[in-house]
Amino acid sequence: MSDSFATHLLSLTTGRTETVTDLTGDCEQFLTRAAEGRDGLLNIFVPHATAGIAILETGAGSDDDLLAALKDLLPADDRWRHRHGHPGHGRDHVLPALVPPHATLPVTGGRLELGTWQSVCLVDTNVDNAERQVRLSFLG
Repeated sequence: MSDSFATHLLSLTTGRTETVTDLTGDCEQFLTRAAEGRDGLLNIFVPHATAGIAILETGAGSDDDLLAALKDLLPADDRWRHRHGHPGHGRDHVLPALVPPHATLPVTGGRLELGTWQSVCLVDTNVDNAERQVRLSFLG
């Protein structure tokens, strides 16, 4: 099993603002070590109830557009039943229903198969918890 499966835990500090953090480079570095030129699947999983994984374009405004859309869809106000943390924190617990906490992507010849403008991103709207972990797992 050790030849066909490898896993690595990333530890990140996302800060005290809502963020979209590009993880593509971390994924590629992990695959360089773990895939060793093989075909397989990369699974990205964030074990938090208030963050998700998205595949999107970054650097051209799409990351900011995503955060703006989430603010429109999930307003930070007092409508939420889940009420601990900062005002509107209940929205953070609904986020993973819209931006799931995982993604599984194809790997060919040890390389991540993404489209030209696609990046693997951590989406974190929870300003109460700046410390995040992301598990990368390769099966090949």
